[in-house]
Amino acid sequence: MKPRIALLLGDPAGIGPELVARLLASRDLSRSANVIIFGDRSALDDGQRIAGTSVKLKEIGSIEEVTQPHQPAFLHLPAAEVGPIVRGRVSAAGGRSAMITAQFALEQARARKLDGMLFAPFNKEALQLAGSRYASEIALFAHELGVTGSYGEHNVLHDLWTSRVSSHVSLADVPACITQARVLETIQFLYKSLRNYGIANPRIAVSALNPHAGDGGLFGSEERTEIVPAIADATAMGIMAFGPFPADSVFLRVKTERYDGVVSMYHDQGQIATKLLGFHKGVTVCGGLPIPITTPAHGTAFDIAGKGVANPGAMKEAFKLATRLAAGNMKASTK
Repeated sequence: MKPRIALLLGDPAGIGPELVARLLASRDLSRSANVIIFGDRSALDDGQRIAGTSVKLKEIGSIEEVTQPHQPAFLHLPAAEVGPIVRGRVSAAGGRSAMITAQFALEQARARKLDGMLFAPFNKEALQLAGSRYASEIALFAHELGVTGSYGEHNVLHDLWTSRVSSHVSLADVPACITQARVLETIQFLYKSLRNYGIANPRIAVSALNPHAGDGGLFGSEERTEIVPAIADATAMGIMAFGPFPADSVFLRVKTERYDGVVSMYHDQGQIATKLLGFHKGVTVCGGLPIPITTPAHGTAFDIAGKGVANPGAMKEAFKLATRLAAGNMKASTK
């Protein structure tokens, strides 16, 4: 049994429809998963025109029509129609289309009709204009799926997973977020995700907050008072966590000391490194949810939308990862 993977077009004003079109043109798409595209037919047609592709899709009226094996199927959602849209512009219409499509896919997931989901990039400002009450996509997903436990983002580049203690907050607010409890929770969160990924004994490097890891308190005390105790707690639980390492060298240690994951203290501390290492290969995984949900680690790229130059590398990696995680979940549920 191949997993059923929902494929969402993302914000239609960005590069999402083009990325989906390029992914659909991949020869091995249907070998590993049953793919169902949800969204506005005109947006997908526009994406194929921009990408120069012409993949024929089986059109279905409901997800129950999907059979195995099958070619990728398309389910048009009238509520997600956007009509004429200004490409490359933030708009409530674009955000509404993305949000409605996501809510429909998550409804199917709640009914256990989907095993995983891959979405082309959303735009947070557009979602807010469309009426979203959530600061991020993952918060919306967690609400729709009824998640009450810990959840958050992982950024994955090849086999390296990263997570962060604080994420979409002002840099001025970061120090208040760095508590022993939150650092430990993030280490545990990353450890669990790496185990689910198939790594039996993950090795996790933990970044410092301050320059030179605080230099013994000269440049801040968070390492001594919060991060070191959290690492000690994790070690006592049997988690192989190490650090804190200065942020400017922690990713160099990944190569020499073979860490499977890195815990950063704030958003850019980890994101700058991973995007530099592989901008067109990075994937964001929404962790802590009942089904795997992935997306390219880059954004909607409004500046190049419609130009036919969007690189599908991260989209393809996101598909591979969603499929691998979904297949793993299916295998585990049969044991």
